[in-house]
Amino acid sequence: MRPDIQVGARFPDYELTDHTGKRRKISELQGDDPMILVLSRGHYCPKDHRQHHQLVELYPELKVGYTKLVTISTDNLLQTNEFRDQLGAQWPFLSDPKRKVQKDLDIAEYTDPDNDPMIPHTLVLEPGLKIFRIYNGYWYWGRPSNDDLRQDLRELFQKIRPDWDISDPELRAAWERSERERFFPYTKSLRERIAS
Repeated sequence: MRPDIQVGARFPDYELTDHTGKRRKISELQGDDPMILVLSRGHYCPKDHRQHHQLVELYPELKVGYTKLVTISTDNLLQTNEFRDQLGAQWPFLSDPKRKVQKDLDIAEYTDPDNDPMIPHTLVLEPGLKIFRIYNGYWYWGRPSNDDLRQDLRELFQKIRPDWDISDPELRAAWERSERERFFPYTKSLRERIAS
C-alpha cells in the first residue's frame, strides 16, 4: 500500500463505474456518514465470497446505523453484477477492470499473475474519506470480522457524534436551550461544516 495511505489520511476520491453502469465518486456514495470500503479480489476468490457473505448479514445493521458500505473490485461490469447478485448484496459495487485503484495504491497482488487482482483491503472511513482503520486481507485472518467492524464503528461514532452519550447533563441542557446542532440529524452536514 502506498505509504501515504494510513490512519488519519484522506482516502483518494476515485470515480468508477457502479454495478448499474453509472460513474460514481466514493465521496458521493459516502455522503456524510462513515463508510466501510472493501477492496476486493473479486468474483473468483472464495475468501472474498466468505467475507462478503458476512457483510450481507451485517448490512441491515449498517443501514440503520448510518454507515455506508462499498465494494471495489477489478471485475468487469458483468462479473461485478454476477458476484453482487449471487451474494444478494444491496450496497454499491464499483468495477475497476483497468485497475486504476490497484495501480494508484500500489496493491497489485503479484503472487497471482493470472487474475492480476489487488491485494484485498478493508478500510473503515470517517466522514470526508478520512481513514480510521485499515485491514490487509491477503491472508483471510487479516480481514475484519463483523465484530471487529462493530467495535471500530462504536469507537468511530463515539469520536464523531457529539450526542453519543445522550445521558450527559450538558447535552440535556443544550437540548433545552434549543441548541439542536449538537444532535443528529440536526448537526450540520460535513459539506456545510467545511463551507462555514
